[in-house]
Amino acid sequence: MTQQTAQPIYDWQGFGFDTRQVHAGEYPDKNSGLRVPPIALSAGYLFDDFDDQVNRFNGSIHWRAEDHPGHDAANGFSVSEHAPIYSRQGNPTNWVAEERLASLEGGTVSVAVASGQAAISAALFALAQQGDHIVSTGSIYGGTRILFGRSFKRFGIDFDYVWDAADDAEWERAIRPNTKAIYTETIPNPRNDITDLRRIAEVAARYNLPVVVDNTVGTPALIRPFEHGANIVVHSTTKFLTGHGAAVGGAVVDGGNFDWEAAERAGRSYPLITQSSRPGVASMLDRFGRGAYARAVRESVVNDIGPTMSPLHGFLLHQGMETLSLRMERHVDSSLRIAAWLEQQPEVLSVDYAGLPSSPLHGLAVRDYGADAAGHGRTGSVFGVTVRGGIDGARAFVNGVRVFSRMTGIGDTRSMILHPLTSTHGTFAPEINDRLGITPGLLRLSVGLESADDLIRDLRGALDRVAAL
Repeated sequence: MTQQTAQPIYDWQGFGFDTRQVHAGEYPDKNSGLRVPPIALSAGYLFDDFDDQVNRFNGSIHWRAEDHPGHDAANGFSVSEHAPIYSRQGNPTNWVAEERLASLEGGTVSVAVASGQAAISAALFALAQQGDHIVSTGSIYGGTRILFGRSFKRFGIDFDYVWDAADDAEWERAIRPNTKAIYTETIPNPRNDITDLRRIAEVAARYNLPVVVDNTVGTPALIRPFEHGANIVVHSTTKFLTGHGAAVGGAVVDGGNFDWEAAERAGRSYPLITQSSRPGVASMLDRFGRGAYARAVRESVVNDIGPTMSPLHGFLLHQGMETLSLRMERHVDSSLRIAAWLEQQPEVLSVDYAGLPSSPLHGLAVRDYGADAAGHGRTGSVFGVTVRGGIDGARAFVNGVRVFSRMTGIGDTRSMILHPLTSTHGTFAPEINDRLGITPGLLRLSVGLESADDLIRDLRGALDRVAAL
């Protein structure tokens, strides 16, 4: 009797997070049996014939089932590959990263782009156009606030900010008939003042609005916004997902859980998704269903404007995600230890880490992010520390570190330190910074993967300089 060889798995649905972060999105190489999907350095792709070209351009073929050992027609299982057109819309290397991230976040489809700012822009341009309006929570990354107040404003899209997500009256004042989305972050940068996503999702549902969430600092290893009611997730993949500070990128993930038709009936129009783009062609929603929004992002924004991810960076991204949960565990363990230690130092005025029992957000942190053995919430590794002495204390502290890198960026294997008031928030009006808690003595720490003991010794040396002022 001939023993049949078990076939490789390529459909990773139903497997655990740690397994999917290693395998999801990978495909069989039919040329030379490569175990790691290669870097596809090609701008374009061959069409089989005239009709194949027609079908790829009209969208009737986006996935193609190939005959290979993973194909099991009798049981309805086949390994599918994209039928590409041009690398501006997508690339085989980047598709590995896209499918892996969609799997980890629990979404339907992901679209990789050139940077985190490109991801935010693409996500919102697919929803809003000139004359429209978006509401954001007040505490978000400074670069995002600049993007909204400068570039989006020039394109005719307005923003308002809600500071207290628990205040129905504030939402009522902010949301307009032309509002097209609510934007927020899971763990705002730099102060770790986490967001109650469930509360925001309840508000959004009441007004038939999609919730767009930046999960860069949280990552799907710590929190998955779709499980809390979000509809769209964006990432700066430059940070924790890639993890080594070597590649710039971004991604938009479609949750496939927003009712676009109900929003239309309620008077909120999303033409790129629900309306036909040209005569004889059905809408994105009719053609692509739960992946319609992502398809609109890819075809109507990324293809048109061109913020394409490099396949080299796509390769580094899917390689980085293979170790995401392991790295995040170390990042958070060290951060909790360092944050608790900093809180006890006489040169420190305050530590902004939602997982600490002293934080007013501690209960929310434990509910949404889980807790360690001591009951601390596990809210990432980017947080604020305010030292005595104002700007002079901050200068002494920054100049005193030796292991922490003085640089912009977060989510690296290396620990980093930055002074927000003179960098990411340097262009904001004083009253905005006051409300955001961006004070002269505030420093942003991004805790890396070095020894926590070494990092504490480094911070103690820097605090000695503050004490000497």
